[in-house]
Amino acid sequence: MCMMDVLSKRLKQCRSKTGLPQIKIAIYCDITERTYQNYELGIREPKISILMRIAQYYGVSIDYLVGLTDEPTPYPRASK
Repeated sequence: MCMMDVLSKRLKQCRSKTGLPQIKIAIYCDITERTYQNYELGIREPKISILMRIAQYYGVSIDYLVGLTDEPTPYPRASK
């Protein structure tokens, strides 16, 4: 399964768990609803800055969204 397929599937799962419409995440990410729909459909790949916002919104790691891990819990931030 390619990264886009995994990303598409996981975005749908995350949004399904929240029960929120696509427009809510799109507004949070400062993108159009159509752009977000294209991410869920696997038509477009988000820029890393948008992927970071999506992961933050859903409370998961980017690694989880792209299929590098099956553990959704984000990593703790490193202290400076």
